[in-house]
Amino acid sequence: MAIELTARQSEIVRLVERHAPITGEQLAGMLGVSRPTLRSDLALLVMLGLIDAKPKVGYFPGPARTARTASQGLAGCKVKDVMAVPVSVGEHSSVHDAVVALFTENVEELIVVDREQRFTGIVTAKDLLKVTVGGADASAFPVSLVMTRVPNVVTVSPEDDAAEALRLMFAHELDCLPVVRERNGVREAAGRVTVRHIAGLLAGSLQPPAPHEGGRSW
Repeated sequence: MAIELTARQSEIVRLVERHAPITGEQLAGMLGVSRPTLRSDLALLVMLGLIDAKPKVGYFPGPARTARTASQGLAGCKVKDVMAVPVSVGEHSSVHDAVVALFTENVEELIVVDREQRFTGIVTAKDLLKVTVGGADASAFPVSLVMTRVPNVVTVSPEDDAAEALRLMFAHELDCLPVVRERNGVREAAGRVTVRHIAGLLAGSLQPPAPHEGGRSW
């Protein structure tokens, strides 16, 4: 699956090739939008190699000049080829336990499961920060009070294209997606895929992921 650029993304690539080096502020002015509006577009184009960025200098043409060239690294690649083991926490676990899991596993979000290990949602570092700041007793709250529940969670399946997972992450401004599969009508966590995993694949430096089965639970 090739990643199709939006009209604005294509125009950004054209402007960078014509005016490099050019800053994000200058690009925003030429396109008539705010700088924050371009943040996800610029991040995607840099990851695809269509443009490059140098701190305090600006944007330059990248090594991959066309969307077709940029997407070759993902051609035929499935989510199951790049996903890592799921790091999960139970709904009944405390906020304190979830915070410990985030730091111990060095992740930004945890997959939440019920007592039968069914996928029920996610909890992120931001969710936990919101509830713990200023709340002396918040660490004892159950994760179920602060999590984002299904169906309000963006997910992918192991058989989805990696390019589609990347598109979803940028479309929803996410760094990680839970990978969910169904077995006997039950949704369970199969893994997680991150922008970093796919960036490594595009850069040709992806390391073999950890085994997909089992995962780690808290």
